[in-house]
Formats: sequence, structure tokens, C-alpha cells
Amino acid sequence: MYLFHWLRSFLPLHNPIGFGVGDFLELAFAALLVGLTLARSRMEPAARRLAESAGWSMLALALLPIALRLALLPHHPVPMPSGSDDFSQLLAADTLGHLRMANPPHSMSRFFEAIFVLQDPSYSSIFPVGQGLAMALGRAIFRTPWAGVVVSVSILCALCYWMLRAWTTPGWALTGGLLAVCEFGPLSSWMNTYWGGAVSAAAGCLVFGSLPRLRNAPRTRDAALLGVGLSVQLLARPYESVLLFLCVVLFLAPALTQRKLARAAAIAMVVTIPAISLTLLQNKQVTGRWTTLPYMLSRYQYGVPTTFTVQPNPAPHRALTAEQQLDYEAQSSVHGSNPETLGTYLERFVFRARFYRFFFLAPLYAALPLFLFSLGERRFLLVVISLLIFSLGANFYPYFYPHYIAAVTCLLLLVGVTALERLSRLPMGPPIARLIVFLCAAHFLFWFGLHAFGDEQIRTATSPQETWDVINSGDPEGRIAIDERLAQAPGKHLVFVHYWPQHGFHEWIHNEADIDRARVVWAGDLGPAEDERLRRYYPDRTAWVIEPDAHPARLTPYEPASEPALPPSPRIEPASPKPPGATSPLQFEPVPEARDPSQR
Repeated sequence: MYLFHWLRSFLPLHNPIGFGVGDFLELAFAALLVGLTLARSRMEPAARRLAESAGWSMLALALLPIALRLALLPHHPVPMPSGSDDFSQLLAADTLGHLRMANPPHSMSRFFEAIFVLQDPSYSSIFPVGQGLAMALGRAIFRTPWAGVVVSVSILCALCYWMLRAWTTPGWALTGGLLAVCEFGPLSSWMNTYWGGAVSAAAGCLVFGSLPRLRNAPRTRDAALLGVGLSVQLLARPYESVLLFLCVVLFLAPALTQRKLARAAAIAMVVTIPAISLTLLQNKQVTGRWTTLPYMLSRYQYGVPTTFTVQPNPAPHRALTAEQQLDYEAQSSVHGSNPETLGTYLERFVFRARFYRFFFLAPLYAALPLFLFSLGERRFLLVVISLLIFSLGANFYPYFYPHYIAAVTCLLLLVGVTALERLSRLPMGPPIARLIVFLCAAHFLFWFGLHAFGDEQIRTATSPQETWDVINSGDPEGRIAIDERLAQAPGKHLVFVHYWPQHGFHEWIHNEADIDRARVVWAGDLGPAEDERLRRYYPDRTAWVIEPDAHPARLTPYEPASEPALPPSPRIEPASPKPPGATSPLQFEPVPEARDPSQR
């Protein structure tokens, strides 16, 4: 801490050694490289022994991201849910924690309207159950849903090593596992939000780790793991599960004439039956129809999530609040009203190349071209085709976030590791490959060190230069302060959320699965007359008004006489009284609200 205070001024003439900000950065990286080089002579023999032991390697890679994230808790505590995606996923986890797939509709549901939440015919999240199951288990075992997020990342890092063992040597597999910790571990959005990503990525590891093993020696265990991977992907990302299934067909179809491999494929299909049944059951309990996915019904009722680019914009069929109307208009704008053309499709595809930085640390880009020399092997050609299947398939959707293609995370990691391996085979290649790995480690340790040991001023000053890391810091929206105040107040509470006219995409209305039993109920401010009806419904609760758009967010006691009425919500008349019928599989994609994924 004292060192950071001593070096707080980055002006060359305002510190004892005359360094500027660039000098400090260069010194930090040089010191890290020296430290890693000195440590290599002692650590390399132990690392080689560890790489040969699959069990110990997986255990170490599973524990490492957990330990590193726990070490950051003094400065970066358990992430505060923020936004409609987080709240909807947490509602799914809470609902599953009550051992049900959906909640009965509330008689006062008009107060509880929120983005990505259904109110009728059930009160439910619109998302599939995969991420919710992980968080429900985390809360059941560790008393916090965030534990499920952390454990899912832990499992992902371990499975990256297991998957790579089927494609490369143990040493390079361990290197890939460590790269996964650096990229998707304690500083990643996959560990510091509730949106998900690691669950789908772990499913991809199971699938792409099983496929080469099945091709080499079909075994029941690997067939079952293939089925588990397909099942988890179906529960986490239904649309992308179709893309993943196409990749499996691509790998196995030429060899399915072999009796043992055909038997393994049949076992994998049988293993997916419970996941298919669970999906159908969720559809029935949430939407009332076996074949209607929750977000298909949300699209019909609220117009969000938006449709694929080859489809017209959806039209809402129920009244929207001002916030829901804003979200609908934003998604419609991103979708666009013009028909899709090959030109717009390719333009969007090229634009999204920048988002793949999420999967590669910057030094790896120097080695990636060497992967092209591996395409002479059929298995690596299949890897490229699988990546294209996901990239081209995801490109039909107007939005893009890394967790949309999380199932091929392990393949992107394989590309980086294979490129490094190819580089190490060249004359003078080994020290260069080692230097790139050291630079990746130095990159991670530099930013991790700032978060672990730097003070708030240092973190604030350097955060604009920290690309693609997402970790909570401070209380920028005032949610922590509001929650603490409500926690300290005795009794139960009813909080009316009063948005100002310029309110943007920051959801504050969020409730538990059992609204009436919750200690705090969050409700939309519908005006004095309507609010009084809800007050009479909850006579034993202390009423408050929260103004999220104040700086900081303002919580005041509810005073009926002085409360201004909100303007009436815009209403959209239904185009048809019928719920949606049979729908194309291309509608199986949820989408979070419009936010830049590179923002912290």
C-alpha cells in the first residue's frame, strides 16, 4: 500500500526516481518477467509432474480461480446484481430453489413488471434453467447464489485442461488450463456477473473433449460425458445447442458406420433425455405450452428479446411500462427495420471480430497465425469449421456477447495452445513461445496485483486501460447503500421505485420468487391512487420511495400526499388475442439488454 501511495503521482518531476506512467508500466512488466524467469527454474519440474497427473492438475486448476477471487474480496466483495439480466437469472435460481419451475401469477402483478420477467400465465424468468440451476445449488450449499457462479468458472478451468488432454500433450494442456484461469477467472465478467457463460463453456469442454476420445477408442464413459455436455448446453443456451449438435454430427458422422461408435452415439442421445424433458416441463409450467419457450412468450407479450435479423421486428401484445417501452425500442433499433442482405450480414460478421479479444490475451495474437500450419490435419480443420458454425450462427442475431458462443471457448483456447506448440517447434521457437506465455502471465498478474493491493485511486486511474476485465468496484449506482439501509431498518418493507423521465437501462424492480414472503418488496410507482391499493395489500410493511436517477440514489419514507404521479404507461393494443403457436427454431435465443460488453 505504501508503495502505491509513494508512486501515486505519475508526473516525472513529482516522484523521487523521475518516472512517468509509461516508465512505471514498463518497469512493472519487466519485474514480472524477471520474477517469472527466476521462478521457472524451480517451478518447471513440479509443473511437468503436475501436468502428467490429470486428477491433480484438474484439482489445482479448479481451486486456483476460487482462491484468487477470494483474495480480492477485501476490495471487490460479492458482486451486487445490477440490471435486468442479473435479476432475471436470480429469479430463476430462487424459483428453482423453491423446487418449482414457475411461480403463480401475483394479483398485483402490474406493480412488479420488469424486463425479462413474465407475469402471466406465471411469474417467472424468461431464461433457460442452466445458469439458474448453478446458482440455486450455490445458494443451497454456500448460502449465496454467487457461489454457483464461482464454482462454474472453477469447473470450466479444470475441464479446459481435461479437454486439451485429448488434443495435445499434458504440458500444453496445463498451459491452456492456466491461460483459462487468467482469461475467464477472477477478473472476468463470467465470474463477476450473474449473466452466465461458464456453464455453457463447461458444456463445450465436455463435448469437444469427448469427441476425439470417442473417435480413438469408444467408451461408455466418454459417450455419457458427451451426452452430459449436450444436455447442459440445452439447459443453458437452447439455440446454440442446435449449433453444438451440428458440430457433433460433423465430427462423428463419417465414422458412425463403426458399431462401437454408433453405440456410443446412442448412449449420448439417451443421456440427453432428462434435459429435453426438463426443458419441456419448464415450457409447460411457465408458458402453459410444452413447445413454447419462455422467451418466445416474452417476445410475443413484450416484444423482447428481439428476433433474428432474417425475421421482422416483433410486436408487443400487452401494455408496456415506460421502461419496457424504452427497452423494446432500443432492441428494435438494433435489429433495424430493413431486410437482411448478404452485405449487412458480412458487415456485422466482420465488426464482431473485435469481441473475440475476450477469448485471447493480447500476447497470444502474435502466435495465432501459426495455427494455420495445423490445418493439414483433418481434426484441426474440423475445429475451424466448428468455430465457423458458431460464429455464422450467432451472426443471425442483432446482439452479440461472448457468452453466446461460450460453448466453443475450449476450441478457441485450443487454437491458441496449438499455435504456441507450433511456434515452439521452429528454430529459436521455444524461447519465443515461452516469452509469449510469460507475457500472458505478466499481463494477468499486473492487473490482478492492482486489484488486490492498489487503493481506490490507483484502480480508478488505471481502469480505463484495463480491457475486457469486468469486476465490481465501489457502489456507482448506490445499490449497496440502499440495501444496507433497508437491512438495518426493522420489519418488512415496500419500496416504490420512482424513475425520473430521463431514466435509462438500469432496472431496480426485482423481487424474489415468493413476493409476499420477501422482507423487501420492490414495486413500480404507479401514482398515489394505485400505490395506496398496494399499501393496503401490504399493511404490515414500511413504505419507501426510491429515486434511482438521483445522485446518489435517494431513499425516502413514502408520503402519499406528496408523491407525484407518473405519466400513464404507453399501451399497445394486441394484434391478435392468440398466444404464439409453432415457431421456428431460430427463435430460441435470449438476449440481454443493450450494453457494451467491454464496459466495466
